Amino acid sequence: MDEPSLVIEPLGSHHDRATFSCGEPALDAHLQRQASQDIRRRFAQVFVAVGEVSEKIAGYYSLSAASFGKDELPPALAKRLPHYPVPAAVLGRLAIDREQQGRGLGEILLLDAIHRVVRASTTIAVYAIIVDAKNERAQTFYERYGFRAFASESRRFFMPLETFDKLGLNAGH
Repeated sequence: MDEPSLVIEPLGSHHDRATFSCGEPALDAHLQRQASQDIRRRFAQVFVAVGEVSEKIAGYYSLSAASFGKDELPPALAKRLPHYPVPAAVLGRLAIDREQQGRGLGEILLLDAIHRVVRASTTIAVYAIIVDAKNERAQTFYERYGFRAFASESRRFFMPLETFDKLGLNAGH
C-alpha cells in the first residue's frame, strides 16, 4: 500500500469521504452521503481504513444487526436451530478505493469486521455473519473465505461464528 500502515477506525467527520472512489457508484455514494446518517440513526456502524498520517479513506465497511429465519438456511444446518429468529450481524458495503485495490485490503477489512463481531458476540448473541454480494466478483471473494449462500437468496451469504472459532479467528486476535 502507498502508506506505510493503515489504521481501521470508526468513520468520523474528519475523514475525507469526497475523494473515495471504488468503481461502484452506489458504494461511493453511500460513504459520501448516507454513512454518517446511518451512524447517527444507529442503523449501522461504519469503519474506515486510513493512513496513519492522512485522513484519505483506503477502504470501508459497515456492520449492523439483523436476524433471519432458520428456513432460509440449508436444511442440514437449519435443523439444529431454534424456531425463533436467529441473531446475526450484517457486514455491508465492503469497498476498497481504486488506488488500493488488489493489495489485500479487502481481506484485512473482512478479518477486522469478523474480529469485531466475534468480540461483540461475547456481550450480545450473534449466530452468524451475513454478507450481500453486489456482483459476481464480490460473490467469489466471499465464497473464497467460506461464506455459503442462503437457500432463498443467491447473492446473500452467511457464515456461522463457530466457523471463525474453528479457524482460530477468535476474540483474542
